[in-house]
Amino acid sequence: MKVVIFAGGLGTRISEETDYVPKPMVKIGKQPILWHIIKYYSMFGISEFIICGGYKVNIIKDYFKKFKKNKIWNIKVINTGNGSNTGERLRRVKKHINGTFCLTYGDGLSNVDINKLIKFHKKNKSLVTLTTVKPTPHFGKIIFKGNKVTKFVEKDQKKENWINGGFFVCEKKIFNYLNKENTIFESNTLNFLAKKKKLSAYKHNDFWYCMDTLRDKRHLNSLWLSKKAPWKIWDE
Repeated sequence: MKVVIFAGGLGTRISEETDYVPKPMVKIGKQPILWHIIKYYSMFGISEFIICGGYKVNIIKDYFKKFKKNKIWNIKVINTGNGSNTGERLRRVKKHINGTFCLTYGDGLSNVDINKLIKFHKKNKSLVTLTTVKPTPHFGKIIFKGNKVTKFVEKDQKKENWINGGFFVCEKKIFNYLNKENTIFESNTLNFLAKKKKLSAYKHNDFWYCMDTLRDKRHLNSLWLSKKAPWKIWDE
């Protein structure tokens, strides 16, 4: 099975880093977050990766040149365009897909069990399965009446709503729904599939974290450096 990774966006909310490198190349420890994602999938026996690049794609290509001699990973970095939306990026790598495949974002880490996710997808016979997660809340919540605070609710992940955490499994037939140019995979394609009851959700109640801001990068780095990174399931 292959993994397609969206890695072409501008990453404007972490511009302190992305002025110089594409967001998936921002480092967690000594390696870019993209390496961490690939390493994680490879621990489940997956060795073929298609990276949908765009913004500063040459930096990604140059980085992965050193892995060409790596017989464990087969990595293709495809320039899917600077201004492409996610649906268009996926559409442009169609010729590299020959069956069921995994799909994820180049800025999110999790300890989701990929084998269980794939098994769930096959059991439900869906066109696409997405992993739903509850994000780590950054702030407490205040409930008030008029100008008076009636209750202060501390941060509680259990009370957060389920969101799309990426880590998809897709059938090749997904490309039948990507005929229009420059579609947005999430709001266009997934919305349509949901209405057609062709989209399943795999609930993941454990670690998931998206690197949107410099604060997020620092948090992920602190987990990595403290040797408590939940996504690290390999020995060094």
